[in-house]
This record gives sequence, structure tokens and C-alpha cells, in this order.
Amino acid sequence: MFVDEVEIKVKAGDGGDGCTAFRREKYVAMGGPFGGNGGHGSDIIFKADSGLHTLLDLRYQKQIKGKKGENGKGKNQHGKGSEPVIVKVPLGTVVTDLDSGFILADLKEADQEAIIAKGGRGGRGNTAFKTQTNTAPDFSENGEPGEEKTLKVEVKMLADVGLVGLPSVGKSTIISCVSRSKPKIAAYHFTTLTPNLGVVKAENSESFVMADLPGLIEGASKGDGLGDKFLRHIERTKVIAHVIDMAATEGRDPYEDYLLINKELESFNKKLLKKPQIIIANKSDLETFEENYQNFLKKMDPSIKIFPVSAATNTKVQEVVNYLGTLLKELPNTPLFQDEEFESHVLYTFKKEEPYTIEKEANDLWVIKGEQVEKLFKMTKFSSEEGMLRFAKKLTKMGIDQKLEELGAKEGDQVRILDFYFDFRN
Repeated sequence: MFVDEVEIKVKAGDGGDGCTAFRREKYVAMGGPFGGNGGHGSDIIFKADSGLHTLLDLRYQKQIKGKKGENGKGKNQHGKGSEPVIVKVPLGTVVTDLDSGFILADLKEADQEAIIAKGGRGGRGNTAFKTQTNTAPDFSENGEPGEEKTLKVEVKMLADVGLVGLPSVGKSTIISCVSRSKPKIAAYHFTTLTPNLGVVKAENSESFVMADLPGLIEGASKGDGLGDKFLRHIERTKVIAHVIDMAATEGRDPYEDYLLINKELESFNKKLLKKPQIIIANKSDLETFEENYQNFLKKMDPSIKIFPVSAATNTKVQEVVNYLGTLLKELPNTPLFQDEEFESHVLYTFKKEEPYTIEKEANDLWVIKGEQVEKLFKMTKFSSEEGMLRFAKKLTKMGIDQKLEELGAKEGDQVRILDFYFDFRN
């Protein structure tokens, strides 16, 4: 089964918890804190595998979870970090974060890897909190939570030339003539249900990959027929080759067919019309070909190269291949995505923004939200009085107490962070 798009959730491993321990050997006076740090949680890494051609394995794996790092131990023993989870995907796989819309990875080369979700760092043991003013800290940290993301994973095939056209115009026959690809060929629409790839060799010894895409129809970019499902595979191609039934065997106007296909390409992605295009005028062995071909030439832009061929008799098809081999050699490699489409990390800001939000709900309940605050909450061990005190001091340092007062919070009002409730005290 050919699967080229899935949505999955990934959860990197949480960091291991830090340990609270003290040194208590008989002959060691003032032993002090002796708790080790937790280990790093496992990252989720996607790796391109040249042996894969479909996302079938991910279709039934709706969630991928990393392992938690090992907890720290006494005697300053740090926990072991967890091994990363490697997810193998086909070449040409694009990974998008559905929440932010950013591209996380575009895996185009064999064995290329990308960290999709980072594991949490290990929590610090109480030894790490020892200071001159607090020589025996009685608290440690929980591990940092691993990143959690909802992803769209899609395969955009790595082909140099994409054959596009309406159903039954001869795309599959052409690719079978010039490569070892063996697509299903029959005299009915939508014979091709999945893209076919073929390695093609020109007479100048240049070889390239050609893709035969399922037939497009009007409205394909909006979901009609099979087009919207496979149009993504033409986004990487360097050249678009329109295959047109110039003999009009189904009673259509070849020029109108050409305009219709271009309209669908533009509706799907305007960048597609900027790619070099050629036209393969197929079915030259039929009597109705010549008249339609001459009318077509009168309407076309003379700068677009047109090749009259017969895929059925394999006439002049190699000329197309030779031209494409020369053309591809001259074309530069252009990236599929611009830098601003990838996940970005802000290096500086012009205005300092608060790392939290405070909202008032019914019954004098104040709700504090924010990644930094929630992470601090999750990493705090509330079983220790010192840990709770440190948590309160951190909130004060972040300006949350002052902000609550400015918003009108009163003594005794309830404050909530995630599922934790506490009373506000001035």
C-alpha cells in the first residue's frame, strides 16, 4: 500500500529526576549533600532511509514516545541518558509542526537525520544546589519534560521530471518506453493510482528520475479525483512535462487541456508555474493528430518547447529524453522551502515580553499560563519544604506576585498553575 501522508504525535522522553541524598559515612564529618543528577530523556529523531518508499509503518503508529532518562542516585551517581528513538522515513520526507506551521525537517539525502522533538534534561540532584549560604540543601529537581508535538509527515518524491496531464493521455506508456518502470497501462481513466518512478538515461549519458503522476482532472487541487493527493510529488521536480492527447481521442480540445492542467497546478502551489515546462504532444500515430497539432502551435507561446511523439509506437520519445538530459544539466538546484518556512529560534528581541499570562476566572480564581512557569512547576518536587520555597521565590523573581497585585488579586484568592491550586499571599 502506498501511503505518502500521515499525522502523528511525538513525545520525547522526560529527563530523569534528581536525587536528594546525604553523605553519612561514619568517619566523614559534615558529609553534606550527595544526590546525583538525572539523565537526559531520549530525543525523537527522523532518519531518511533509501530502502523505504512509503509511510505505511507510521500510518498505524499514531504516537511515538521516547524513554525517560534514568533517575539520579545517592553517592553523586548521575542517571544514564536514554538512547534516541530513530524513526526511519523515505527520502524526500517533509516533517511539519501542525501547531506552529513551521517545517521541522526536509530529508532529501540518504541517512540524513533531524531531531524532531528534544528530550528533557535531567533534574539536578541536591548536590548541585549547594552554596555557601545553604550547605545542605534538602531538595532536588524533577526531570524536564520532553517536547511534545503534533506532526504532519509527507513524502514529496525526489524526481527531476514530473509527467502531468489528464487521465489516459499516455503518461504511463511514456515512462514505460524510456525506463524499466512497469506501470499498469489500460484504456480507462485512473489506471495509475500511485506515482511511478523511473530512472531515464539520455544519449549524452545523463541519467535522471522521471515521475508519472496519476491523472489530473478539473478541481484536482481542491480534492476532486486523485490529483490533490499526489500533486505534492511534483513540487520537487525541476521540470514539468505536460503530456497532451493531441489526437483528441476523447473529444477534448488539447489547448484547453493544457490550460486546465496549468490552472490546477497554480491553484495547488503558485511556485509550480515558475518551473521550466515542456509539452509532449502524444499520439502522433493517429489521423486526427496533425490538424490539432497545427492549431495548438498557433495558440502556444513559442518559447515553450513542444515535442510531437507517439508513445504507443515509441516514436521520437528518446528525443524528449535527450532534451531533458541537457536541460536538467543546466538547471540549478533550488530548495523546496525558504529559510523562513523552517522552525526558527529567536536570537534577540527588541521588546522584552512576559513569559507568562494571567487570567481571572470565576470565584476569584487566577490562572497562570506560560511554558516557562509550567516547566518550573513540573520540575519542582513539592514533597520538600525547601523545594516549595524555591518555587515561590522563582515566581516572585519572575514578577508574578507583583503582577497579581496590580491586577487586583487579594489575600486568600486562589491561584492555579496547571492542576495545582494555592492561596495568594502578599
